[in-house]
Amino acid sequence: MSQQAQVSRPIRILVGKPGLDGHDRGAKVVAAALRDAGMEVIYTGLHQTPEMIATAAVQEDVDVVGLSILSGAHMTLFPRVRALLDEAGRGDVLLIGGGIIPGEEIESLEGQGVAKLFGPGTPTQEIIDYIVSWSENRSE
Repeated sequence: MSQQAQVSRPIRILVGKPGLDGHDRGAKVVAAALRDAGMEVIYTGLHQTPEMIATAAVQEDVDVVGLSILSGAHMTLFPRVRALLDEAGRGDVLLIGGGIIPGEEIESLEGQGVAKLFGPGTPTQEIIDYIVSWSENRSE
């Protein structure tokens, strides 16, 4: 089958709001933009535990997990979700996120398996482009 004739499924992404943070407007805006870009988006809603997010990611067979964390608990929640995905045999899942995260903590989280963190005001197209580029590089 030629490359042009191959049909691939859309990128599947789970958008999660772990912890006690009750502000989800940004997560919903990003989820809608990803959906409009042709991705399949599963939004878990507010107040999810890392275990709930990782379980949903495995059950839904997602390619990407995007976490929105504004509560300040990013240094605990991102590494926990990464560890749970790895334990479930899904170390291949791209883990990205957003929130208000100081630069030195971004570097620390990226060293712990978070691929990319997007700060407030990041254009949604930048997030879309990052995910699409990652997906294209992964499938080569």
